[in-house]
Amino acid sequence: MQKPIAVLWLCSLALAGCQSSPVTPAATEQQAFWQSLQALCGKAYAGRVVEDSTGDPRFKVQPMVMHVRECGDAQVRIPFHVGGDGSRTWVLSQTAAGLRLKHDHRHQDGSEDKITQYGGDTRGPGTASAQEFHADAHTASLIPAAATNVWTVEVIAGQRFAYALRREGTDRRFRVEFDLARPITPPPPPW
Repeated sequence: MQKPIAVLWLCSLALAGCQSSPVTPAATEQQAFWQSLQALCGKAYAGRVVEDSTGDPRFKVQPMVMHVRECGDAQVRIPFHVGGDGSRTWVLSQTAAGLRLKHDHRHQDGSEDKITQYGGDTRGPGTASAQEFHADAHTASLIPAAATNVWTVEVIAGQRFAYALRREGTDRRFRVEFDLARPITPPPPPW
């Protein structure tokens, strides 16, 4: 009778060890992505448009700079300067369900633009180097045409940071890449 009790006790110990919180692929891939993003904190990089179906001439002629300006445990703020226009900031956050990307647009006095805080959330684990953010309900309400937007943020350490947009079901595409091999002097604070 002693032998079965010992076997049951050993089995329960083995099972208890298996009950620790599993590391999901999403957590693993997204945490690796987050660490790559955090490694850029405080640095700025010049960029260039590599794809643009919007026809906005500002992106073709104005210098572009991203500055990974503010990094917290759960949020990273990246002002995106186009020429002298510092009105755009990409805000990446960790949520209970994954990662979130929002676009914070401001006027020169710091007040919010009426088209701001749009973006979306990840729907899957992504990869350690790229995450996709699908438009959320706020975005669909604020900009109905953007309801099918998918934004991609890519970080390839020492090589490239990319921000891209595609609008599902249309030809709308935009992609800007920043050279992570060449940090530059950070720009002044955004508006």
